[in-house]
Amino acid sequence: MIGGIGPNELVIIFAVIVLLFGATKLPELAKSMGKSMGEFKKAQKEAELELKQFERSLESSTADEKKGKIKKTAKELGIDTEGKTEDELLDAIQETLSKQTKEQEA
Repeated sequence: MIGGIGPNELVIIFAVIVLLFGATKLPELAKSMGKSMGEFKKAQKEAELELKQFERSLESSTADEKKGKIKKTAKELGIDTEGKTEDELLDAIQETLSKQTKEQEA
């Protein structure tokens, strides 16, 4: 049983299709439906790939922006950024800011 349709209903549906389109048109109809389904699946896959590429570009651009902001902040605070990782720069920024805060409190 397919989705609530029994074998008797399938025979009736098939008979109606044969009467409407004729036996000679059925192969053409099946062929065109197959092509349409193939094109639909191809378009669906392409859309999924484009979506994944777009998501990746968003992730990489935000990571690049974060790196740029960290380097800019470090340079503004007078920290040498050459050869340092993001974590090292963040530690240096935090240390510099805590020193500046202590100096302002004193």
